[in-house]
Amino acid sequence: MTDFIQYLPAYLPGIGLSYAAFLLAIASPGPNVLALIGTSMSVGRQAGMALAIDVAMGSLTWGLLTALGLAALLSSYAFMLIGLKIIGGLYLLWLAFGAFKSSVSSPVIQSKAMSCEYQTPRGNAIRGYIVNMTNTKAALAWVAIIALGLPPEAPLWVGLVIVLGCFGLSIAVHLTYALVFSTPVMSSLYLRARGGIQATLGVFLTFAGLKLLLSRP
Repeated sequence: MTDFIQYLPAYLPGIGLSYAAFLLAIASPGPNVLALIGTSMSVGRQAGMALAIDVAMGSLTWGLLTALGLAALLSSYAFMLIGLKIIGGLYLLWLAFGAFKSSVSSPVIQSKAMSCEYQTPRGNAIRGYIVNMTNTKAALAWVAIIALGLPPEAPLWVGLVIVLGCFGLSIAVHLTYALVFSTPVMSSLYLRARGGIQATLGVFLTFAGLKLLLSRP
């Protein structure tokens, strides 16, 4: 515990950057968010909240797998951080391109009711978890997020701080969506601001991607 308190300030800038990247990514109206809005509007607030919780659980699973895997890998092969940074940086730049493109397009919300097997809160929770765990892009996103805040000499707890903090952000943001967008008025207001949100996301992702590509290992 003493070591944690002593060394935490040295890693805070990278941890904060990872949090910011994750927050902007999940706050933007991507497939998960649009599905969450649609479920909250068409099925109800309880269904939306169940979906939100397991979307966050799926993200936590990917985050833990990535953090533990990278920590084990870098402990033996620190030079591989260069390749991971290149992969993560290029992926963030690709996401930035998608965000800029999305800022001038119209979103499609799946607002119709889900099939019978997903009508219960448990069904929605299972659906949210499965969607995340079968999304290979989530693994690439987590590589980029962890690489932003995990230098090669960092202890394992730094990666865990990043993952657990991101999990808390995911719970808070997705539950907020479920609570707020169960009302059509708020959904309409959000979608009007979607273009600006996506453009802002694109700028930040460009910055984060370039930082990964240009930073020293």
